[in-house]
Amino acid sequence: MAGDTKTSSEIIQHHITNLTYGQLPDGSWGYGRTVEEVQSMGFWAIHVDTMFWSLTLGCVFLGIFILAARSATSGVPGHLQNLCEIAVEFVEENVRQVFGTRPNPVIGPLSLTILIWVFLMNFMDLIPVDFIPFIAHLAGVEFFKVVPTTDPNATLGMSIGVFFLTLYYNFKIKGPIKFGAGLFTHPIPHWSMYWFNIILEMVDMVAKPLSHGLRLFGNMYAGEMIFILITLLPWYYQFVLALPWAIFHILVISLQAFVFMIMTIVYLTQAHQTGEH
Repeated sequence: MAGDTKTSSEIIQHHITNLTYGQLPDGSWGYGRTVEEVQSMGFWAIHVDTMFWSLTLGCVFLGIFILAARSATSGVPGHLQNLCEIAVEFVEENVRQVFGTRPNPVIGPLSLTILIWVFLMNFMDLIPVDFIPFIAHLAGVEFFKVVPTTDPNATLGMSIGVFFLTLYYNFKIKGPIKFGAGLFTHPIPHWSMYWFNIILEMVDMVAKPLSHGLRLFGNMYAGEMIFILITLLPWYYQFVLALPWAIFHILVISLQAFVFMIMTIVYLTQAHQTGEH
């Protein structure tokens, strides 16, 4: 913790280390108790704190909208109903502008889920850096990150999910033959350049989920690092710097949730286009 007698690098390392369950250096399975143990775990390990907060905030999202739906009225709406209606109308407008009016029962609910869920995960970055980890430390938990979107496993997991959904609609709307042919004939529609086209298209396909997930991770990770660095300063500097950055960060977390949502809509729109590539 920031109040312990540790060096600055140790404090930073502690804050960016996940509560990880996996195979320890001695071959046993359990939670990493040191940074070295966590870093030694291989592929078959899970970030428990990322999963916990992702699922918890997903349930919060569902709870908010279920409560708003059950208390909805045709008369004067309450504050919760107003907020939910604003979010729904905002998503509908963006879907209409980018995706158009073509029928699809998935893209609207998916876009709304991404916007609110990612926003809630980003919002955890505004909680004081040491608050929840200190409570976890009292309970005997050494590491406990609270911002799921600062974990590339979470952001890339979501972006890869969108990527597979995009592939599904490419096959469904265009058909496997037309979709496969487009990979060879774009951007240069000549048989002698098919080899070049397929390389470009493969790079493009891989780059989309990577940039989609890493953009969110990079921005949120940078914001968290600034908060951590602020906590290393004397207390009289912390309030002066933390408050303005927290206010500015509200814009950052909102913008990143919007960008992740709008890129999802763009990718699904491209998958539904049956004309020119």
